[in-house]
Amino acid sequence: MRHGSIPGARGRVRPLSLLGDPALHAPCAEVTDFGPELAELVEDLYATMYAAQGVGLAANQVGESLRVFVFDCPDDEDVRHLGHLVNPRLVEADGVVIRGPEGCLSLPGLEAGTERYDHAVVEGFTVTGEPVTVHGTGFFARCLQHEYDHLEGRVYADRLAGWRKRKVLRQAARAPWGRCPA
Repeated sequence: MRHGSIPGARGRVRPLSLLGDPALHAPCAEVTDFGPELAELVEDLYATMYAAQGVGLAANQVGESLRVFVFDCPDDEDVRHLGHLVNPRLVEADGVVIRGPEGCLSLPGLEAGTERYDHAVVEGFTVTGEPVTVHGTGFFARCLQHEYDHLEGRVYADRLAGWRKRKVLRQAARAPWGRCPA
């Protein structure tokens, strides 16, 4: 028997913002109200992330320009990390830089080798305002850095250069959902 609710069970699936949407390219605002609207947003983020089969989702990916993200992501040892962060700060990103495949729910169906550190530490708050620190390694560290980037107004394609960037932008422009900026 489960104790507690399943994240997202009470949430609604929201439409995803896609590459080119201004919400994805501007820094998000700090959360100042830790009330029921924030709890509802976190539930909606989980529901949307699970419906889209993702491992993380930031609030601006559903059109809410607030510093919030959720995750349900394994690390390289296949340990599951489930949680959310409000007003997160990336306090450490270090270790080995690894270029690995990275995708994004806001660039559906696309993927590119993106460089990320294999260790990250993010500090923030829970939906109730309690301080929390999250440590990530491997794939989970990549997820934390990726979601934090969203809150700063960046998508993984912004970290690419040269042919990798040109390829992703070309694929995005050709995608059925594409409205990629030049």
